[in-house]
Amino acid sequence: MARSKEKEDADGRFSAPVSISMADSSISMLKLISILIVFVVGMVIGLVSSSNINKYFTFQGDQFDFKSHYFDTEQFSHDAEKKGANCEKGDCLSMESFIRPKSLTHRMTDDELFWRASLVPEKEDFPFKRVPRVAFMFLTRGPLPLLPLWERFFSGQDKEKYSIYVHAPGFELNVAVSSVFYRRQIPSQNVQWGSVSLVDAEKRLLANALLDFSNERFVLLSERCIPIYNFATVHKYLTESLHSFIDSYDDPSRYGRGRYNRRMQPDIRLAEWRKGSQWFEAHRTLAVKIVADFKYYSIFRKYCRPSCYPDEHYIPTYVRKFYGALNSNRSLTYVDWSMMGPHPATFTAVNITTQFLQLLRNNGTMCSYNSEKTNICYLFARKFDESALEPLLSISSQVMGF
Repeated sequence: MARSKEKEDADGRFSAPVSISMADSSISMLKLISILIVFVVGMVIGLVSSSNINKYFTFQGDQFDFKSHYFDTEQFSHDAEKKGANCEKGDCLSMESFIRPKSLTHRMTDDELFWRASLVPEKEDFPFKRVPRVAFMFLTRGPLPLLPLWERFFSGQDKEKYSIYVHAPGFELNVAVSSVFYRRQIPSQNVQWGSVSLVDAEKRLLANALLDFSNERFVLLSERCIPIYNFATVHKYLTESLHSFIDSYDDPSRYGRGRYNRRMQPDIRLAEWRKGSQWFEAHRTLAVKIVADFKYYSIFRKYCRPSCYPDEHYIPTYVRKFYGALNSNRSLTYVDWSMMGPHPATFTAVNITTQFLQLLRNNGTMCSYNSEKTNICYLFARKFDESALEPLLSISSQVMGF
């Protein structure tokens, strides 16, 4: 028994190394097979990837050629054409539409409009041929009863020298397509006489006109205004002037200083308070300043109530306080206040004669123009009734040259 046990132990000692050797060989074989499998799979993936890359990309020198199946060039072309079509309908940041909007219609709020209009390029020279243009801004309550006379005034004139803007809340200006007033109505808001809403309308007209970078001079007119000189004279007079024409004076009466509110101090003192005609003409530099102002406009909106008439005080006071040197301190629109009432005199058909118009054009007074004296002191006049239209048309060519 003992001998058998010893024999078994001896057999076990000899058989153990043989088993271990066979196990190691099996593991090595599995490792080799695994490596071969990974290698083969890698080769297959590489070949497939290379095939796909060659399919979608082609090397030409050191650059990629993207004209492959990966990009549909016909689709790109179609999309570009669609975008081009949309750009023709919209602005698409084109230089032409930026310097002169093709349409006066927009959805900007007043704050957005005033911000956009107050942008001033730092670069002095213009990247386009700029002809100084006069912006005629009509602040109306409805139709333009004297429109035929204005049509005649603009007839045959170079359209690069003028632009027209009409503020008429709650009214749609219906004119022929051939009219110079066609599609010249800006987005308008209600206006209440004697309130700050009149100032809002004036600033709204200025801001819309400032969007056209060729507009150099800005004239505020009413539906009752008429030109008393021809277009060439008006354009030359304005574009060659070194100053703006804003009426601004100190009125010590209750109609002037009597409207001052002491709560405007210290920003606006009584000594700085001014009055003037609502109908002004401004250079572009001054127009930008008026549109950009918020501080002093807010003071007037808060403290200058209807009995104060902000349209007669805001711009005259603001310009006198900050930009007096840029202003000639007079209006170019003749108004007859001899009636001593809240409204000026209205001229009807019986008033319209050759002598009357000549008197408006030159009544013997002299005024300052570019530091020299001139007898042309007014370019426009108001307030004309609708009945005055026919007699005005009958003598306009004889007296006013148009």
